[in-house]
Amino acid sequence: MNNTHYTIIVVDSYGQEHTSFFRTVDECSNYAYEVWANEVKQDEDLLGKAIANCVKLDINRGVEPTLD
Repeated sequence: MNNTHYTIIVVDSYGQEHTSFFRTVDECSNYAYEVWANEVKQDEDLLGKAIANCVKLDINRGVEPTLD
């Protein structure tokens, strides 16, 4: 029994990474072509970016960010 597994990381034309695991190189190749054939730009995580920006602003003004 072959226990080999392959990890594939495909970067589409939008710079988004797609990762998956397969048992054969052919499956990896098919996955890459499938990702490229069906590229869709993902919405930006605006809330996450806003929170990160607020944390950065707090740090810059000397306030320690907290989770409460």
